[in-house]
Amino acid sequence: MESKAKLLGHPVHQMLIVFPLGLLATSVIFDVLNIALTLPGMAAAAHYLIWAGVIGGLVAAPFGTIDWLAIPHGTRARSVGAMHGIGNVIVLLLFATSGWLRIDAPAQPPGLAVLLSVLGAALSMVTAWLGGELVDRLGIGISDHAGLDAPSSLHARDDAGVATAHGGARR
Repeated sequence: MESKAKLLGHPVHQMLIVFPLGLLATSVIFDVLNIALTLPGMAAAAHYLIWAGVIGGLVAAPFGTIDWLAIPHGTRARSVGAMHGIGNVIVLLLFATSGWLRIDAPAQPPGLAVLLSVLGAALSMVTAWLGGELVDRLGIGISDHAGLDAPSSLHARDDAGVATAHGGARR
């Protein structure tokens, strides 16, 4: 089932999710480095990474929602998509709460803030797996014309979905 929100032939949601996942995961790594090596600069960096990741998640979410709304009701894909989306809302809430708890002293986060980030990272692994299940197993966001020898998605397609050279008509 093809994505409904695409840019240059690829699903926008899949392009954007790398940012919040990377930023939020890195914030947890920086928290661990701060705890293990007593590097307050790492904790302050984690604080800013959290907010950048939350903003990135808020940007990626609407595109995932657009694709989820196109999944037929009563399908396993619709249920998995709902769990993926709800789980990611919880991930963003955990990290946003962690960021909020750090506002007064970003270089010295309270233990609860770090715990919430770790829980958010753990849950994001589950929701990332669910996202992979949607794409890899259930075919959500996969072009109807995908294949091992499919032409570039940057090529124009005619009405039958066949790629045409330079965007022109088939000869």
